[in-house]
Amino acid sequence: MIKRLLPMFTAIGLIILVIAGYLGYRLIERYTPSKEWIEAADVFGVDGDTVALILNEEESETRGLYIDGEVYLPAEWVNANLNKRFYWDNEEKILSYALPTEIVYADSTTVGDSGRPLIWVTDEGVFLSLSLVAGYTDIEIGAFDGGDTKRVYINNTWEAELWAEAKRSTEVRLRGGIKSPILTRVEKGSRVKVLEQMDTWTKVRTQDGYIGYMENRKLADAEEIIPQSNFVQPEYTSISLDGKVCMAWHQVTSREANSTFDNYYANTKGLNVISPTWFALTDNEGNYTCLADQEYVAKAHEAGLQVWALIDNFSDNVQSEVLLSRTSVRKKLIQNLMDDAAEYGFDGYNLDFESLKESAGPHYIQFVREMSTACRNNGLVLSVDNHVPAPYNQFYDRTEQGIVADYVIVMGYDEHYAGGEPGSVASLDYVRNGIIDTLEEVPKEKVINAVPFYTRVWTEMEDGTVTSEAMGIERAQNWIEENHVELYWQDSLGQYFGECAVEGGSQYLWMEEERSLGLKMDLIKEYDLAGVACWKLGFEPAQIWDTITWNQEGQGEGE
Repeated sequence: MIKRLLPMFTAIGLIILVIAGYLGYRLIERYTPSKEWIEAADVFGVDGDTVALILNEEESETRGLYIDGEVYLPAEWVNANLNKRFYWDNEEKILSYALPTEIVYADSTTVGDSGRPLIWVTDEGVFLSLSLVAGYTDIEIGAFDGGDTKRVYINNTWEAELWAEAKRSTEVRLRGGIKSPILTRVEKGSRVKVLEQMDTWTKVRTQDGYIGYMENRKLADAEEIIPQSNFVQPEYTSISLDGKVCMAWHQVTSREANSTFDNYYANTKGLNVISPTWFALTDNEGNYTCLADQEYVAKAHEAGLQVWALIDNFSDNVQSEVLLSRTSVRKKLIQNLMDDAAEYGFDGYNLDFESLKESAGPHYIQFVREMSTACRNNGLVLSVDNHVPAPYNQFYDRTEQGIVADYVIVMGYDEHYAGGEPGSVASLDYVRNGIIDTLEEVPKEKVINAVPFYTRVWTEMEDGTVTSEAMGIERAQNWIEENHVELYWQDSLGQYFGECAVEGGSQYLWMEEERSLGLKMDLIKEYDLAGVACWKLGFEPAQIWDTITWNQEGQGEGE
C-alpha cells in the first residue's frame, strides 16, 4: 500500500515545492526594488537646445531655448507667469520696460553683461534672456544642465519651504513605489526640498534638479526655511491731493468754450479739481487737437483748483489698437503732451480712452505705464477713467493702473445707455458693485467714483421702438414740470421714477437729483474713497453742490 502511495506523495510534494517556489519568487519580485533607471530626457521631454521650465515646482508645457550658453524664456510665458511689464513691439521690433522714472529699450542687437543678446527672435516668437528677466523680476532661479537635458526651476512665491536630510544614500524614484524607475541618487546627508508628504513616500526636489519620490523612513531632520529675496522692487510713487478730490469735467469743444469757465465755476461749491476736455486724438500717428488755454489755467489756479486736462480717443479716425502698438508713436505722443503741459502750466492729465478692443489692451496699458513715467518725471498728476468693472473690460488692467497711476476713476454711470433697454443711468447697487469690484484691484486711496449730473428720458413706442435722450439735471427738472410727471421713489434703485404718455407710446425717466446723488456720496464716504468726480459742469442746478460735499476731516462745504 505504502509503495503504491509513494508516487502520489512525491507528486504532491513536488507541486508544493513548485507553488512555494513560485510564491517565494513573487514575494521577492514584489518586494525587491527596481534597479531600472530612466533617462532625464524621457522625464523632461527636452533635448538639444530646448529647456524645460519648472515654475513653482510644476513643469510647464512651454519650453525655453538654450543658445550659446544663455537660457531664453518665451516672452508670452514671462508676461503670463512672471512679469507682465516686458512689452514687445512686434511691428518696430523693440522691447520696452517702463520703470518709475525711466523707460528701458532693447532690440535683438542689444547685448547683456555676458556679451550675448538679451532678446532672441525666431519664427516661434520672441524670447527673453533669463538674465534680463531676473534683472527686473523678483524670482528665485535654479538652472541644471544634464548634458542634453537642460532645465530651469523658477520660484516666485517666496513662501516657507521644508527641507530634509537623507539618512542614508538612496534612490529617488519617478513615482512613489519601489518598482518605479530611478531618477537619481542622493548621498547620505544630502538635503532635499520637501514638496508633498504621503503615508510612506515623500515628493522631493533634489539638489541636482530632479523632482521625484523618496521613502519617508530615509528622511530626517526636516526644517522649515523662509527663502530670502535680494530683489529691490521699483517704487512707483504717486501724487495725492492733501484731502479728498472733488472733481468735475468741463466739456470744451472749441477755444471759445473756455470762456464758460467763470459761469460754470461760480455755480459750484467745494470743487478742487477741474478737467477740461482739451485734447482729442485725431489719427493713428499720435496727432491731436489741443484747446488748452493759459488764461483758463491761471483763473483755475487763482480759484484754488488743479487742472487735469483730458485726452480722449473718440475720433472715428483713431484705432487705438494701431496707434498705441508702435513705440515711436507712443513716444511722440507722450513727449508732445509733456511739452503742452509745460507750455500751458496745468497740473495733470486725465486719460479717457473708451470703446477699446481687447486687442488694444496690452498696448493701452503700456501707454498708461509710459505716461505715468513721464508724468512722474514732470510732477504731473495722472488719472485714468474706467467703466464699472465687467468681464468684457478686464483687459483695461485696473490692477496695473492702480500701481502706476495716481488716481483710478470709476465712471459709475451708463448702466443703461442709448441703444439699449430703458432703465436707470446709475442705480445704487450698480454704483456700489462698481466700487466694490474696483477695490478688489485698486487701493481705496487711489479710487475716485464719478457720478452723473444727467439722466435719460426714454421713449418707448407701441411698435416696440425705443429711443432715449440724455438730459442734464436742470433740464430734466424742467421736463418733469412741463409734462406734469409725478415722481415715485424706488428704494431698490435709490432714485425717483416717473412716466407719462405720449402719442403712440410712453416716456420714462429715472431721475438724478439731490437725494439720489446723496446716496451715492454716502457710498463714496462709506468706502473711504479718494474722492468724487462729476460729469459734467453745466448740467446741474447750484443746490446739487450742497450734496457733493465731504463735511469730514476739515473738508466742509465751500472749502
